[in-house]
Amino acid sequence: MIVCLLKTLYLTYELRSKLKAPLGTLISGKPNKVAERLAGIISCEKPRKIFAVGDTVASTMVKHGIDAGVYIVDNKIMRKRIEPVSVRGDSEIFVKNTSGTITSEAWKAVEEASVASSTTKIVVEGEEDLLVLPAVISAPEGSFVLYGQPHEGIVLIRVTKEKREEIRDFIEAMSPHKVEGRVDG
Repeated sequence: MIVCLLKTLYLTYELRSKLKAPLGTLISGKPNKVAERLAGIISCEKPRKIFAVGDTVASTMVKHGIDAGVYIVDNKIMRKRIEPVSVRGDSEIFVKNTSGTITSEAWKAVEEASVASSTTKIVVEGEEDLLVLPAVISAPEGSFVLYGQPHEGIVLIRVTKEKREEIRDFIEAMSPHKVEGRVDG
């Protein structure tokens, strides 16, 4: 599903608090156990495509030999710069996406990656957190979108028609205008 985003969307205060709760199934525990459980779910359910959003999720998957079709990283963990995650991406897309936003450039990259037949690594200058939303909208039905829940584990979103509607509501609640003050921290 291709959706053309013409302008930047901004996170609102109200939406920020709603997005702190997991948007899917939280797989909690120590990293090795989380990876083991995730690998089992992937093996059993065989998702059409896997999106790994965030450097912690990407590095956990790489470390445990779990492949994704799309990796979205910003080379930071908890806003601290890290060594870039070594991902076997067939192509890399570099985009800008400032904290607390979804830019049209980033959305387009997620859409392109969602239909690519090869592994894509999207490297974000800024912050990748909110790109979970366009990933769910763009991913083929039956795909998984994975992202980190800080200090808890990995959230697994199963892409369904119903989940897309829920995420579309979040996107529609974002503001087309910059929100004064910090809403990203």
